[in-house]
Amino acid sequence: MIKSLKILTLITVATLLSCGGKEKREEASYNKKTPEKTENKVAASQRVDLSDKGIGPITSVELDLVVNEEMAAHGKEVYEKMCTACHKVEKKFIGPSPKGVLERRSPEWVMNMILNPSEMAQKNQLAKDLLMEFNGSPMANQNLTKEDARAVLEYFRTLK
Repeated sequence: MIKSLKILTLITVATLLSCGGKEKREEASYNKKTPEKTENKVAASQRVDLSDKGIGPITSVELDLVVNEEMAAHGKEVYEKMCTACHKVEKKFIGPSPKGVLERRSPEWVMNMILNPSEMAQKNQLAKDLLMEFNGSPMANQNLTKEDARAVLEYFRTLK
């Protein structure tokens, strides 16, 4: 009888110790924080990257110190006709707001996004991130000319 009691006590103690250790290991794994979980990620629409020129026909854009008002007026007309279904000047909509975009993107990137949105969304990491941020809604290719895209860019310079 005493032998059975010792064996039963030994089994009970072993069971309790093995359970307690497992709970501690699981608790410890919940408390571990990986860099991915603790890293503050900036939304793609707010991320600043002025060195990325994007993918497309535009490799260099020269901006005058003063906004070309005539070109900006034409750009506003193009924007209102072709872009406002998805973009609002003052807020996020289906796509990001263009207000202040030239503080976050290079002029070349902006024009390449306007002229070459499909390839940009496939091959440019920032464009891919924007696509994910805006629920996978790809930017439509409006088939603008380089001159129209440049005018829209000049209009964006007036949005501060």
